[in-house]
Amino acid sequence: MKRRLSLVLVSLMLISTLLTACSSQPKSDVPASSETPAPSGKDTFVIGLEAGYAPFNWTQMDDSNGGVAMQDSAEYAGGYDVEIAKRIAEGLGKELVIVKTEWDGLLPALTSGMIDAIIAGMSPTAERAESIDFTDNYYKSDLVMVVKKGGAYENASSIKDFKGAKITAQLNTFHYSVIDQIEGVKKETAMDNFPAMRVALETGIIDGYVSERPEAVSASSANHNFAFVEFEDGFETSDDDTAIAVGLQKGSELVEKINEVLSGISEEERQSIMDAAIQNQPAAQ
Repeated sequence: MKRRLSLVLVSLMLISTLLTACSSQPKSDVPASSETPAPSGKDTFVIGLEAGYAPFNWTQMDDSNGGVAMQDSAEYAGGYDVEIAKRIAEGLGKELVIVKTEWDGLLPALTSGMIDAIIAGMSPTAERAESIDFTDNYYKSDLVMVVKKGGAYENASSIKDFKGAKITAQLNTFHYSVIDQIEGVKKETAMDNFPAMRVALETGIIDGYVSERPEAVSASSANHNFAFVEFEDGFETSDDDTAIAVGLQKGSELVEKINEVLSGISEEERQSIMDAAIQNQPAAQ
């Protein structure tokens, strides 16, 4: 019995010695795993957008009309923002990468370093500028109201005409805050995105939603039951509220570089890009 026990102990000691010898091999002798992720960042320009705010950005199923494949997705992104992002990436000498991100997740994604920039029809408001930097504007628009064609509000000319109307706008945007300027309005709960607001308008849950003119043109083009009101007596806004700019991390060296690229895109070309985006948007957007 003792002999058997001794043999077992000797065997265990030999196995332990062999394992120790194997583990002490230099790391350079161990082949690298083929699954090791490649270094990221320096040759790519990673942007975030929601891909649901036509004609600024939308989701499509192929690369038609300049669509760009989105990261970790079988879907593609198209629209005005995508075309501007292409020009910026080219000017930076980098490959464009698009990450589909919910509107509320854009700022956290940027500040955490998951994306390099927000190019998503975002206005450079003072509140946002407290946490991120913005480039020069790459588009300027006006606020309008999207309504049902033939409805009670199609012929409105002033925000005062919407007294008693059920009005909403997108969550966490200045669009929602300006509704308070309408005396007697029925301010409905803010909605997550524009497709949801279009459905709510179509079904009569709301009488209208606040938007910018390009989206309103897009909505009325996609759905002939929609119209939009351009105000003679409209909302009070600042220049930053109705402007669109690229969002970047605080202190980013990209601000100056992107401004240089944007300065090379004329107003005529910007309008041409927007006109094409409105024309090319998917019918369901």
